[in-house]
Amino acid sequence: MRVARVTALLAVAVLLATAVASNSEPVAQPRHQLSGRPEPSPAGRGAILQGIHKIRHVVIILQENRSFDNYFGTYPRADGIPGLAGHPGRVPCIPDPHKRCVRPFHDRYDLNIGAQFHYKNAIAEIDRGKMDGFVRQQEKFRRSVPPHDTMGYHNGKDIPDYWTYARDFVLQDHMFGSIPSWSLPSHLFVVSMWSAHCKQHDHPHTCTNARESPGAPPGWGGRHPPPIYAWTDLTYMLHKHHVSWRYYIFTGTEPACESDARQSCAPRTNGPRSFSIWYPLKWFDTVRNDNQTRDIRSVNHLFVAARKGALPSVSWVVPSGVVSEHTDGLARVSTGQTYVAGLVNALMRSPDWKSTAIFLTWDDWGGMYDNVAPPRVDKNGYGLRVPGLVISPYAKRGYVDHQILSFDAYAKFIEDDFLGGARLNPKTDGRPDPRPDVRESTPILGSLVKDFNFHQKPRKPVILPVHPKTDLIEPSGAATWRIGGGSGWG
Repeated sequence: MRVARVTALLAVAVLLATAVASNSEPVAQPRHQLSGRPEPSPAGRGAILQGIHKIRHVVIILQENRSFDNYFGTYPRADGIPGLAGHPGRVPCIPDPHKRCVRPFHDRYDLNIGAQFHYKNAIAEIDRGKMDGFVRQQEKFRRSVPPHDTMGYHNGKDIPDYWTYARDFVLQDHMFGSIPSWSLPSHLFVVSMWSAHCKQHDHPHTCTNARESPGAPPGWGGRHPPPIYAWTDLTYMLHKHHVSWRYYIFTGTEPACESDARQSCAPRTNGPRSFSIWYPLKWFDTVRNDNQTRDIRSVNHLFVAARKGALPSVSWVVPSGVVSEHTDGLARVSTGQTYVAGLVNALMRSPDWKSTAIFLTWDDWGGMYDNVAPPRVDKNGYGLRVPGLVISPYAKRGYVDHQILSFDAYAKFIEDDFLGGARLNPKTDGRPDPRPDVRESTPILGSLVKDFNFHQKPRKPVILPVHPKTDLIEPSGAATWRIGGGSGWG
C-alpha cells in the first residue's frame, strides 16, 4: 500500500510542478429549527449585494463524499457533534442492526469507507429526521470492511490545512447538498440546479425529475437511460451574457459505483473528452450547441491561467479519484488535502487574487455520519450536510456562517455578480423546462455575500504547506479493502 500512497502523492506533485513550469420524499426538519427568512425587498437586496462586484473571479472547488461532522464535527463554535469538544448535548448513540449503541469516534485513518449514499440510503440514514440510520446502512452494504467507519470524524490535527482555512476565512456549518443522492445528480445540481432525464435533445420540456438515474452513456454500467441533458445549465446563462467560464478536470480515474451492492468499481478513465459522473457538463445540449466544450479543460490550464492573471470569471474544479477524498477506502484524505492546498496556493499567488472568491465544498456526504437533518425545500432536497469554506481576500476572518445554504447558493452568487440577478428560471431564460422550482429563489436559502466584508482592505494570501504535519495514519489492512473485500483492518 506504500507504493499506492507514493504513486498518489507523485501524481499530485507532478501536477503542481507541471502547472508552475507550464506556459500553456426526501427529508424531515432538523433536530433544531433552521428557520428561513423572507426574501429582502429590492432596496434591502441592493444593500446585501453592495460590494459583490469586487469579486471578478469565482472558483468552485468540488471534492468528494464528506459530511460536515466527518471533517468539522469538533470545530469550535460550529454546529458540530453534540457532547464533543464543548458542544452542548449528549454524544449521539446510533443503533446497529442488533440495537447496540455506536457513538462517533476520532478516526485517525487516512482511508475511510462510508455507508452507501444513493437516494434510498439517504432516506434510511436520515430516518425521518432522527439521523440514526448510518450504521444500519453501512452494515447492510459494507460487510467486508470495518462496519462503523461511517461514525468516524477527523479533527484539526488530521486535516490541518482545512482547519486553517476555517480559522483564517469562513466555515459554513449549514451547507447542505442540493439533493440526498449520489455523485451524478449532485454534480448536475452544481451546474444546473436540477437533475433530470429527458426524452429528446434540445427539447427541455421533455425532461422529467430524476433523483437517482438522470442518464449515462451506454456501457457505463447500471440501468441508466442515455444522457440526454436538454434542460438549461448555468453555462448557458453565462454564455448568453458573454461571461467567461471554465470547467477544470483533474484527468485520471474515478472510483464511484452505480451499484449499491459493491464497495468499489473498476477505475474509469476521466478527462475533458470523456463522460464522468463527476463531470457531466459536456453532455448538456447547451454546451455542445454553443460550441463550449472547448471550455472544459484539464486542471493544468487553471494553474497557467492563475499564474498569468487570466482566470475566467467563473470556474469549477473537479477531481480525479486519487485526489478526491472519496469514501471508498482508496482515496486518501491527505492526498486530497495536498491537492486542494496546491490549488488554493496557486490562486492566492495569482495577480487575480485580490478579486477572487474560492468556494470549497464536497459533492455529497459519502455515507458519513452527520447529526443535523436537512430542511425540506422541495421534492428533491436538500441533501445531507457537507463542509463549506469561503476563501477570499474579502472573506471575513474566522467567521462561522450559520445560514442555511446549499450548492444553489453558488449559482445565486454568480447570477448576482455577473448576470445582474437573472435566475436560471424556465419562465425567463427562453428554454422552458419542468423543474419543480427556481432553487436560487428558495426563501430559506442564505446569501453568500454575508460571508464577505467588502469594506476591508484585501487580505494577503495565506500560503499553506501542501504536505502539512498530520496525525493521519495508514490502516494496516488497507490493501484488503479493494474489490473482493477481505478482513477489514487485517
